[in-house]
Amino acid sequence: MTDLEKNTLFTEVYELLDIFNEYTPIQRDGVFIVDAVKLCYTQMIDYIVKDLSEAANLKDWLDKTDFWTAPASTKFHGNFKGGLSIHTLMVIKQSLVFAKPMLENFFASPEGEKYTITAKDIFISALCHDFCKTGFYSIEYRNTKDITGNWVKQPFYKTKSDNRNLGHGNESVLMMLEIMPSIIHNRMVIEAVSRHMGFSDLSESESYNYSNFLMNPLVILLQTADQTASQWYGL
Repeated sequence: MTDLEKNTLFTEVYELLDIFNEYTPIQRDGVFIVDAVKLCYTQMIDYIVKDLSEAANLKDWLDKTDFWTAPASTKFHGNFKGGLSIHTLMVIKQSLVFAKPMLENFFASPEGEKYTITAKDIFISALCHDFCKTGFYSIEYRNTKDITGNWVKQPFYKTKSDNRNLGHGNESVLMMLEIMPSIIHNRMVIEAVSRHMGFSDLSESESYNYSNFLMNPLVILLQTADQTASQWYGL
């Protein structure tokens, strides 16, 4: 990457972070404001996705699916209404926060000249990494006793039975490509979304060449952002 490309990358990264900080959709204590969350997404997409048709498709898909209301899991991070959108936004934030120190370190390595990375690549990878979780959960009820000893119906999330057999990351890649076909030419983003789960989402045969994916700095960045969003913040 040229110095100009690097400057553009980090300038746009900080512009996206400024949007997040302006709306403060997620507080330090984990409290989130639904309207601010949606507005933050909209402003980020409008800023970084220059193709107006592509941006419109993306925002339309978010509204037509249960992205805003689905949980991020059944019993771990983000296992509450709206958890998927909150977790995803936190992954976006973490990706942007870690982008400069991680990528500056990478650019200084012997491999640094092999890749060109944009702020849009970072944003889209983080945004799309868990798209496969839309339409994936249902609400069911179990009988439990409340504090007074009375039986009540307690709601809980359960994964639906479906035929998604390609793995967590690859299913999200397919959905991403349906919404944004131009990404088919962006191998870095495809690899990042496909492999953001690390070894936990690989078949035995795929694990043999996994080290090759770690040469892609976007894979490492997204994995780090996903893990810290889940573990540090529980979102």
